[in-house]
Amino acid sequence: MRFKLNTLIGASALALLVSGCAAPTAQSTASAPAPAVAVAAAPAVAPASVQPAATLPHVVVLATGGTIAGAGASAANSATYAAAKVPVDKLLAGLPELGSVARVSGEQVFQIASESFTNDNLLTLARRVSELAKQPGVDGIVVTHGTDTLEETGFFLNLVVHTNKPIVMVGSMRPGTALSADGALNLFDAVSVAASKDAMSKGVLVTMNDEIQTARDVSKLVNIKTEAFKSQWGPLGMVVEGKNYWFRAPVKRHTAWSEFNIDNISTLPPVEIVYSYGNVPPTAIQALGQSGVKAIVHAGTGNGSVPNRIVPELQKLRAQGVQIIRSSRVPAGFVLRNAEQPDDKYDWVVAHDLNPQKARLLAAVALATTNDSRELQRIFWDY
Repeated sequence: MRFKLNTLIGASALALLVSGCAAPTAQSTASAPAPAVAVAAAPAVAPASVQPAATLPHVVVLATGGTIAGAGASAANSATYAAAKVPVDKLLAGLPELGSVARVSGEQVFQIASESFTNDNLLTLARRVSELAKQPGVDGIVVTHGTDTLEETGFFLNLVVHTNKPIVMVGSMRPGTALSADGALNLFDAVSVAASKDAMSKGVLVTMNDEIQTARDVSKLVNIKTEAFKSQWGPLGMVVEGKNYWFRAPVKRHTAWSEFNIDNISTLPPVEIVYSYGNVPPTAIQALGQSGVKAIVHAGTGNGSVPNRIVPELQKLRAQGVQIIRSSRVPAGFVLRNAEQPDDKYDWVVAHDLNPQKARLLAAVALATTNDSRELQRIFWDY
């Protein structure tokens, strides 16, 4: 499906476009994956002083669903809505302003709420991003995504897609039908960043709430506010009215400098997370050990602490070849090796500052190539 943007449509038209897709009042739920739909957004007719359309960067928007494609029953519904209802062509049609910063085309890769993302979804999306990044006619890629697992998908792409071209993850905390919806500006900013040469070689980025974050560091820390995504190390910069302002750069390995490549990954080995708390029993660890899991990420208290009744169970699994990775359920700080637990003695790995969900992904990617605990620890330091 192809269309030309009408110059009379303003950004505010997004709510009108998606209102026809409004769903009954409901919590965000996944809908069935939709077939790929290709759309192309032609820039609006611009004054002579504006850069000609033919010379603008080409940015591809890969849509996967989520709240940014959600719809509520009324404008008052900002937290109660159905996710993944608005197709990519309508998202782009509601933003003719995109034509001032890039030549935009879109594909509907999935149409699901992000809590339903699977490893297979990650692999499919990463392969498509990699394919597009290799095309000389593509200058940047934007992935629209539900916020629940946006940080996980962004980190996975950061590990396995070999490119120095900008890849930008974007979502929204309110559906486009809501008063003060944040999706339209977030998407405009994401396309603007993806079209910028100064965003190259910085790895996968997350652009929401005017901030530019690295997907490696950022996490969803608030479930109801528009400033939901934060990093303990701070944003890389900000984007204001289509201009980037940078304040720091990522130092961990990523994208073009990663030793991992989606072209060489056919499947991800099973890695699971066990959450710790007071009085936690060994039940989950025992069950996972019997399931054929290749690694367990223990989301411990404090500095990745492990209860004394859990230690023997983890030691048993390690003796059977299962990798044990100490992470922390605390949202800031990092796990110190050989603090709280004798990691060298037990042959365990620490996740450094990665949260449990990102530690799971890095472990899965790494275990596709090595099962050496020392090499695995080196990977956690590097990434």
